[in-house]
Amino acid sequence: MNFKNTLISGTLVKRYKRFFADIKIGKKIVTAHCPNTGSMAGLLKKGNKVWITRATDPNRKLKFTLEIIQVGGSKIGVNTHSTNKIFFEALENNRLHFFKNVKKIEKEKRYGSNTRFDFLVTDGEKKTFIEVKNVTLSREKKLAEFPDSITTRGSKHLTELIKANKNGYKIFLAFVIQRNDCDKFSIAKDIDINYAKLLTKAIKNNLNVICYDCKFSSKGIKLNKEIKFHK
Repeated sequence: MNFKNTLISGTLVKRYKRFFADIKIGKKIVTAHCPNTGSMAGLLKKGNKVWITRATDPNRKLKFTLEIIQVGGSKIGVNTHSTNKIFFEALENNRLHFFKNVKKIEKEKRYGSNTRFDFLVTDGEKKTFIEVKNVTLSREKKLAEFPDSITTRGSKHLTELIKANKNGYKIFLAFVIQRNDCDKFSIAKDIDINYAKLLTKAIKNNLNVICYDCKFSSKGIKLNKEIKFHK
């Protein structure tokens, strides 16, 4: 996934009201949209280096978007709107060995009366729903975790994936770790025990869990290598 506009570097002043982040660029402070509803635990230290992009819509109230935060020497992608774009690019270019013979990819596919899954991929008569989650949390060296706050939406998706499997669909949950410093992944049970229990139940009901980290460049973010899931 390539950024539409050039990355602009700055330093974090603060994040507030969930969707606002003050960024210092040179001697100027600008307010950027923070496209991440999670807690962003471990990322929000004042002075952390960040990268933002300028919005293309001249009518948008906030003219900048927070894209990446650096913690130590590690880059973390915090724009959750980028997650599906990163995954779709890999899916479309046949870079995922789980989905090598895909004939059709549909985005934001409705299932039931009130659920949309991120992707429906079709290979002949085989149909697979894929739900994608963005991961930024790391509280232990080399270990990525999800979620970073209670996720009722994530729990709902697990329940609906189980229903979809019973109706003949293959089901996948893809964790996109928008970091470049982790080599394993696990569920943060202490943060959301209900989600952890539902995931265990879903795995027993044929849910396939896959995890990938990301590679960063000045042009964009790409899915990188598969990461081991520690149940």
